[in-house]
Amino acid sequence: MTKLDVHTAHLSRVGGRKRNEDSCGYWTSDTGCCWVVSDGAGGHGGGDVASQLVVATVLERFAANPVVSSEAAVNLLESAHEAVMQAKQHQPAGTDMHATCVLLLIDREHGQVVWGHAGDSRAYLFRHGRLAYQTRDHSLVQSMIDAGYGSVELIRTHPQRSLLTSAIGNAGELVISVSGDPIPTDAGDVFLLCSDGWWEYVDETHMQQTLAEAENADAWLDVMAATVDRTAGDSNDNYTAIGIVVSASESATTVILAPRTAPAETPQESL
Repeated sequence: MTKLDVHTAHLSRVGGRKRNEDSCGYWTSDTGCCWVVSDGAGGHGGGDVASQLVVATVLERFAANPVVSSEAAVNLLESAHEAVMQAKQHQPAGTDMHATCVLLLIDREHGQVVWGHAGDSRAYLFRHGRLAYQTRDHSLVQSMIDAGYGSVELIRTHPQRSLLTSAIGNAGELVISVSGDPIPTDAGDVFLLCSDGWWEYVDETHMQQTLAEAENADAWLDVMAATVDRTAGDSNDNYTAIGIVVSASESATTVILAPRTAPAETPQESL
């Protein structure tokens, strides 16, 4: 089969906060590719450290062994968790640093994809221009909705929507969700990874509409970011997204990008 090509766009902004505690990065090669978004939290600047450590750990581990599988996704998330837990031992008292993480792995040679996450940073798949899948948050509000105690609209409006039931670096049980066995992907698939500061102000209908109108992934992210800026308040959260467009490639050119860190569910699976 023709080796798949991938185009990546990324954007991370501080929003109305004093510092950007989101990080994102990616590593691509002729075979395996990895993208990751992390949203950090914790006192004394611990969120910055946590999210950057998550991104660095995931990319370094994947680059050393670029395997695309559900086991690989779990191992990457668990490695990030261990790295943050170890780093917490050297933080000032009162620092409770932790982070969300969502990652995407693509095997360009075999046309397969796997994703995984912990927390409420999300992965979306758009197929044939329509939303085909989105991850389910590990959050208190998502648990309430799943139990029948409210409609899906609560996910963006409930006053406790930021409370997580799983996060990288939390002392309790780490809950990880992965997509399972590698899923076939092909030219035309579009993926979006983003933090809650992004999806809270850009709903899935708007994501799909702006994708249809955008010339490329960079333009798509720019339009959605403008929506966040226009609708969020002055104290809005940091917001970060990576857009990945899959296309056919006749060449086998290696492209390796250095890890980039950002400084400073209505439809379900239908595959």
